[in-house]
Amino acid sequence: MSGAETTGFIGLGSQGGPMAERIVDAGLPLVVWARRPEALEQLASKGAMIASGIAQLGALCRHVGICVVDDAGVIAICNELIPAMLPGSLIAIHSTVLPETCIELATRCAARGIDLIDAPVSGGGPGAAAGTLTVMCGGAVSAFQRAFPIFQTFGKTIVRLGDVGAGQRGKIVNNALMAANMGVSHAAMAVGHALGIEQPALAELIKQSSGRSFGFEVYARLPAPQAFAHGAQLLTKDVRLLKSLLPDNGSAEALRSAALPFLTAANSE
Repeated sequence: MSGAETTGFIGLGSQGGPMAERIVDAGLPLVVWARRPEALEQLASKGAMIASGIAQLGALCRHVGICVVDDAGVIAICNELIPAMLPGSLIAIHSTVLPETCIELATRCAARGIDLIDAPVSGGGPGAAAGTLTVMCGGAVSAFQRAFPIFQTFGKTIVRLGDVGAGQRGKIVNNALMAANMGVSHAAMAVGHALGIEQPALAELIKQSSGRSFGFEVYARLPAPQAFAHGAQLLTKDVRLLKSLLPDNGSAEALRSAALPFLTAANSE
């Protein structure tokens, strides 16, 4: 893309790596950095520039996406990134973290003339590779419009939900519902077993009937809850985030209670 602003990306894991590949495959100039050199090889072969560190990446880029695991990681990166970026730049937080973390970072960015948009994603590595992620955004309309062409490289459904923090709130609700759906699916299959129904037949019936959901379809593919251990760790984090946002809310507790038996089983050894 001729004249496109230089984009940076930090967090090249199972989801962030394919997102970064979609950016460079779209012809955008891309700068990446990672603690693990092996995470950079594929992107370098596609023409991405490798930064020597976070500060250098920030100085080179006008848009930087961050896709690391948690609040502490996002904050640590931004502590180095924000001072290095020029006024008029933009930071996009693709990690799922507390809305307050994004709001605090946005305040720091604003003091330096930098925009921040929280843009957590749903769809996992396969969705990133296919360019079909859902991108849930919180930020100023101008920041959303500016970031939109970059988000289009890896996203299919890109929605602005409100000001900074709204994207995180939307993602947390979505993931808590997913966890609850899987929890209810876990209970439904246990009830079917108690009633003497053949499990594969019941699973196929539900997938074609009114009780179906995406959460059930994922659950029905599992040989055992523990096979979902990696996903369960992420959903457990998001359910905890919802609890911290709404500690005394009955509806939030209903989602958590529905999810908990499955998440406990999936996280067990």
